[in-house]
Amino acid sequence: MTRERAAKVTLPSDTEILITREFDAPPELVYRVFTEPDLVRRWWTARRGEMTECEIDLRVGGRWRYAMLAHGKFEVAFHGEYLEIDPGRRVVSTEVFEGAPHAAATGTTTFSEHGAGSVVTIRVEHANRADRDGHIESGMEDGLQDALELVDEVLRTLA
Repeated sequence: MTRERAAKVTLPSDTEILITREFDAPPELVYRVFTEPDLVRRWWTARRGEMTECEIDLRVGGRWRYAMLAHGKFEVAFHGEYLEIDPGRRVVSTEVFEGAPHAAATGTTTFSEHGAGSVVTIRVEHANRADRDGHIESGMEDGLQDALELVDEVLRTLA
């Protein structure tokens, strides 16, 4: 599959993953696609399974949980707690992959204006290099790229 507009994934430090992706939609709309359960359900699985849970309590101290039945065979689930919410601009939360709960991270997602559209920046901060490397080696980038292409599709339906 040819990527319409690939995200850039870099490793700015021994503990961080930085993901940057442009979208042809205003930041407020992209924020909605990242934070409203009905919209998240349309892209989060990256066509790798069926989403079985999408809980979002979007407030400081609120919790979130996403789960899917991947390829009809096994559950993949993540959960966390919201640490900071700046509506339309920024979300900070913990992120725990339930298959490796020892490797929890903090994710900061920023939605900024960029020309006629926006840029989303996701900074994932791990406690140590081994956890960061495990995250990278999990194959997350392929799923991430596919999921963000689906975000583009959802945005086109909302425009």
